[in-house]
Amino acid sequence: MQRNFLIFTVLIFILEFYVFQAFRNIFDKSAAKTMYWIVTVLTYATLIYLILTMNRADREHHRIQIIVSVFLIFVLPKLFVVLMLLIDDILRLFQFGYQYVTSDPASEYPGRRKFLSLAGIGLFGLAAGLFTDGIIFGKYRHKARKVKLKIPNLPEALKGYRIVQISDLHSGSFFNPEKLRPAIELINSQQPHLVLFTGDVVNNYAEEFSRFIPLFSEIKARDGKFTVLGNHDYGHYGEWASRQEQQANIPTLIRLLKQAGFETLLNEHRKLNIRGEDLYVIGVENWGIKPFPQYGDLNKATSGIPSEAIKLLMSHDPSHFDEVVKNHPSNVQLTMSGHTHGMQFGLDLKNIKWSPVQYRYKKWADLYESNGKYLYVNRGFGVIAYPGRVGIHPEITVFELT
Repeated sequence: MQRNFLIFTVLIFILEFYVFQAFRNIFDKSAAKTMYWIVTVLTYATLIYLILTMNRADREHHRIQIIVSVFLIFVLPKLFVVLMLLIDDILRLFQFGYQYVTSDPASEYPGRRKFLSLAGIGLFGLAAGLFTDGIIFGKYRHKARKVKLKIPNLPEALKGYRIVQISDLHSGSFFNPEKLRPAIELINSQQPHLVLFTGDVVNNYAEEFSRFIPLFSEIKARDGKFTVLGNHDYGHYGEWASRQEQQANIPTLIRLLKQAGFETLLNEHRKLNIRGEDLYVIGVENWGIKPFPQYGDLNKATSGIPSEAIKLLMSHDPSHFDEVVKNHPSNVQLTMSGHTHGMQFGLDLKNIKWSPVQYRYKKWADLYESNGKYLYVNRGFGVIAYPGRVGIHPEITVFELT
């Protein structure tokens, strides 16, 4: 612990040394330099205080949000400044080597260093602004993504059938549920026949969802609203007074979801009759690559379902698809997952998609096809840890079967 703290302190010292050099290259007045150090010291003092006084038993998620936000807005973007000045230092090193070999007189390029300092500070300001925008506005920019899905041998009665998928609410991350009302209205405007919620309803504790019951009760779906559990819903990341209290968490969450009109499927399925045709909705418990829990049992969940039937599977973690689902004899045509959030940060353009999460999950957003089966990974409805989104909008997926 002490060694890690020492390493962190050294890295921060190097970071701030470079940033101050850039600041000094631009602002030469002593008042500006004094203000820089006042802000810097207060920022790190706030971070240290929040970290040292953090209590895991605290069921509010807001402290960790503040810590992550301060780090992302005031600390991490300073790496751009370091990068710019490192470029100048490398150029100066090459110049020194050339001058040493050729015996040319030394040359100074103060204009270049000032330009690179300005570039670094500018990039710092841009990144800090984007992270701030993501907190204030980004997490509420819900987007309805429409996906037309061609399923072989789809009965005529199911053509045009609309399914809305939401995922990863993380209700403990929001101060005011009413700010999500436009997103709920966006769901209802799609006039879904079916609404499927693919887990991570809460961060840790079932009571987080209590404030959301009135809002989520307003979601309308002709043929029902179903949900499954995500890794956060089991309460493994929380602090509990007793094992009995933790064991009561899931039954409590299921009861609260039922009050909002959602039925939770735990390794089971429901058969819907749509204009004389059967449609099976399957829900498994969380199944992810370890250390994530592997409670999902697709054998149990699909028991008794004809192989040729149309099946929709809710499975929170997309890892389940490649590891189990796509080769499973149950022949599930569409698996819907979430979990990745698109890491709430990246580029999500028509022809360019990138997020750091892709280095952990090959299938992290949008539609994938393998072995004739489909997987859709939803980018998430809410946020976790960092209370914002940059480049990766919160998502409401609207499927139309064709």
